[in-house]
Amino acid sequence: MNAITDRSYGKVSSFVATAALIALALSATGCDKLKARDLLNKGVASFRDGKYDASIEDFKQAKDLDPSLLNARLYLATAYATEYIPGAPSDDNLRIGNQAIAEFQDVLSVDPNNLSAIDGIGSIVYNMAGTPFTPEKYDQAKQYHQKHISIKADDPDPYYWVGVIDWTLAYRANTEMRAGYNAENPHKQIKDADPLPDKLRDQYTQQYQSMVDEGLNMMDKAVELRPDYADAMAYKSLLLRMKGDMSDTATRASIEKQADDLLDQVKVVKAKQAAEAQSKS
Repeated sequence: MNAITDRSYGKVSSFVATAALIALALSATGCDKLKARDLLNKGVASFRDGKYDASIEDFKQAKDLDPSLLNARLYLATAYATEYIPGAPSDDNLRIGNQAIAEFQDVLSVDPNNLSAIDGIGSIVYNMAGTPFTPEKYDQAKQYHQKHISIKADDPDPYYWVGVIDWTLAYRANTEMRAGYNAENPHKQIKDADPLPDKLRDQYTQQYQSMVDEGLNMMDKAVELRPDYADAMAYKSLLLRMKGDMSDTATRASIEKQADDLLDQVKVVKAKQAAEAQSKS
């Protein structure tokens, strides 16, 4: 074999070896993808059976084997979110909640408009905001629901949640103002159902009118998109009562009448929904 033939043979041998390595790598990659899908299916079955710890391990392995398998990432985040207990302040529970948020954010790093991940973060952050009470977390949760609206404006739920957050913050401020007033005026107490004193009413209006108005608009939009949205109607009633606390006595009475009438509508809607559910069972 001459020198030219030797060189040609060497090139062919190198090419064949490289091709073999590529084929082997592709085969391994394909095998990993199949394993990942098997683990995903196994994890989903465990998840549906309420075996969340087992499902988490399966989803983790599926994600590691096939990072492009978005459903593995999403199910992993959802499994953590399911294990999180709203309002429980233990370190372990907070760790699980933060892990769920991190996994949902991992989904968003691949698919920035994934509504399930956006809603998942909004929900967990909202639940974390209550214990201890953290207004900044409520604002953060609101931003995620607003992002949902910017992506898919015809979904009623994110409007509802923005309105719920607005009410939560406005109601908390209302109760704290009343408590502060009562502490300073032990002989002139105001009850929860009493109008706010003029000075306090002006302060409350200045600080929270725009928030309450936004909440009312959000609930109106939710009901526009889903006419039988009873929970949105109920929260609109609550927001109207906050609006009443910003008004003079006569206007307050009129607004509270609207709130009461709305609750009557809620009862009618819920009764109809219960009857329809009963007829289908």
